[in-house]
Amino acid sequence: MRVGYYQYHPEFGAPGRNLEKVEDALAGVEADIVVLPELAFTGYFFEDRAELRELAEDVSDSPIVQGLTRLCKTNNFYLVVGFAERCKEKLYNSALVIGPSGLRHRYRKLHLFNTEKEYFDPGDTPLKPIEICGAHVGVMICFDWVFPEVARSLALQGADLLCHPSNLVLAYCQKAMQTRSLENSVYAVTANRTGKEVRPRGELFFTGQSQIVDPQGEVIASSSADAEAVVLCDIDVSTARNKFMTENNDLFDDRRTEYYGRLVSVHP
Repeated sequence: MRVGYYQYHPEFGAPGRNLEKVEDALAGVEADIVVLPELAFTGYFFEDRAELRELAEDVSDSPIVQGLTRLCKTNNFYLVVGFAERCKEKLYNSALVIGPSGLRHRYRKLHLFNTEKEYFDPGDTPLKPIEICGAHVGVMICFDWVFPEVARSLALQGADLLCHPSNLVLAYCQKAMQTRSLENSVYAVTANRTGKEVRPRGELFFTGQSQIVDPQGEVIASSSADAEAVVLCDIDVSTARNKFMTENNDLFDDRRTEYYGRLVSVHP
């Protein structure tokens, strides 16, 4: 299958213009799955919850979701996109999987980063892969990278590919995703954004360097820190289903789960 990402600089507070930018960039693209950054249409560095609420949308009547559905139908592909979701009184940092028939899957970020805790509600959706074009696809968002339990939970449920919308600001996140791929023998597409946001609370610089990583932890496609580009790569998902590191070592069968109790225990 062919997977990829669109790395770009969303304009803060301009979801309509950002949608037009995505539509123009992806027009005619031939792929099965394309991943966009975290919060791909609103921007990231909100002043407060009130500002976020003004920009967030309910997926049931979202112009963004409607526009992306049309794009997916025209191109016959699937998109995994970061999305500021409003659901009644709740506000979530979400990722949506959208295809030719509309919304297929919604994941709400479990691990909120830094000031996100001030205006987003913690995610409440289970970690569960979905099937797209014969591949089992798991979705995680940005700071989820630092919790190996996320990628492992998805991989244990059969994920071949991790789609990872991101707004990365730390220097070592991309390298960590190589480890997430290696330790689970899965592909991973990290779609990061570029540029900086100058907001009332300060400035944030985003690291770009989006990448596609194979099950051996090797980067097979990547971008620079500041390039805006659509990058595509052909992958063989059957490679991710072979969990043998050596002829005698299976990544999952060799786990000694009886000794891992503290991994799921509540922190004191």
